[in-house]
Parts: sequence; structure tokens; C-alpha cells
Amino acid sequence: MTFAIVGRCDRTGQFGLAISSSSPAVAARCAFARAGVGAVTTQNVTNPALGPVMLEALAQGRPAVEAVQLAAASDPHAAYRQLLAIGAEGAGAVHSGDQALGIFGSATGAGCASGGNLLADAAVPQAMVDAFEASDAALGDRLIAAMEAALALGGEAGPVHSAGMLIVDAQAWPWAELRIDWLDEGCPVAAMKRAWAVYEPQARDYVTRALNPVAAPSYGVPGDE
Repeated sequence: MTFAIVGRCDRTGQFGLAISSSSPAVAARCAFARAGVGAVTTQNVTNPALGPVMLEALAQGRPAVEAVQLAAASDPHAAYRQLLAIGAEGAGAVHSGDQALGIFGSATGAGCASGGNLLADAAVPQAMVDAFEASDAALGDRLIAAMEAALALGGEAGPVHSAGMLIVDAQAWPWAELRIDWLDEGCPVAAMKRAWAVYEPQARDYVTRALNPVAAPSYGVPGDE
């Protein structure tokens, strides 16, 4: 039902993830990130409670592999869960329970981890990692590139209807949080990419407006001088 990637940017310290599914509002249940700590997803037959469990383990300085193991151990139905995590220490990590749906799999790479279930092709997770590693662009662009690589191999076995991207930087709130919660027609990943193209040039300005409105650029609304 889902394919996703979590990643870290060594240059900026940002953490982020991108995810897509045939289910509605996938990012609302599955996407979690904390500034300075990491990014995680909880997917397949989703237990949203496992996202905070992994982030808290990462905040304690545990590597991603321990965060994933702790979350899986806390859930009596871990065989149905798929978990991804990336933190400040070490490589990304994945748990895929043996009751994950359809074709499922995962891959890890430099500063990233990917996974999916009900996949059209078992090579999808590695294709996502390869696309992420091949780019030195901003984190959001790398996450989008990974999602497009998944789609090029068919992505999920059926049509996808929702997608989301979450990035955290230095503040307690998200630096970017884009969600396409449902599309009857068209590709939610493509729609998310269009939204990112609009939002990304303004992302820093929104942080400035929060921290120091006097220094903020004009707001670009009617009546604003």
C-alpha cells in the first residue's frame, strides 16, 4: 500500500521523508520527524504510535537500527508493520514484518533508507536509494527524485492516491510539510512536486516571518507594500 524514503542532508542537518500510497492521507498517519533528531515512517498495516517511539529513541542518541528494533519490540503485531528510520548517528534502518503485504522490501544507503509494500517491482526500494544518492541537490529535491524513481518502476502495484513530504530544519516546527491527501485522477507525487516548486523558494522566508517579522520580506498579498 505504500512506498517511502527517509533521508538526512549532511550539509544542512535537515531530516526529511517522502511517502505515497493508494490509501488516503498517508502522511497524516505515517510521517514523523523532529529537528536535530531524525525522520521516521510507520507503514504497511500502520500503527502511528510507533513513530514517536522511534523519534524518542533517536533523541536519546540511539542509532536508527536500535530505534526500529525498540519500536518493533513494543508492538505485539510487529509482523504486520514496516518501519523506516534515519537519525544523526549511523545509517538508516528498516523493519519489515513477515506479514507485510504483497511484494515488500527495503534498502539503505548513504544518509537514507527506503521501503515499500504491495510494490509493483521488488527493485523499487533500491531504485529510490540510488536516486537519492545520485543527487547533491537540496533534501526536498532528492526526496522527490527518489519518489519519481519508484514510480518509474511502477511504484505501488495499484494506483496511488495520496503523498506527502515532511522536512525539519532547526526549529521545532516543520520547515516544509506538503500533503496531497487524495486525488481521484492524476499522480499525487507529481502534484507534490508542483507544490514543492512553489513552496521551496519561500521556505526560508516563512521561518524569518516567525522569528523576526521586521526582517521578513513582503508577504505578497493584496494591500501589502
